Amino acid sequence: MPLAEQIRPITYLKSNAADMVKEFATNPEPVIITQNGEAKMVVMDIREYEKQQETMALLKLLALGRKEFTEGRFSDVEAFLDEMDD
Repeated sequence: MPLAEQIRPITYLKSNAADMVKEFATNPEPVIITQNGEAKMVVMDIREYEKQQETMALLKLLALGRKEFTEGRFSDVEAFLDEMDD
């Protein structure tokens, strides 16, 4: 479904919330809700939201690891394994 079809006014959300929940079963794409013509919120399927949250957590971990590496805060494999044995 094109993005333009996934933009709805808040009045649509108010009167069609149950239908929107049903639609997520076949089309889990997020729906942008507007108020006075301005985007105000996004409604999305909970499974898609959870996937997005997991992805964000992984990206944060990668960014943290990269920062620590560039700051020289790392150890070689042997030191790491020795530390794990203690």
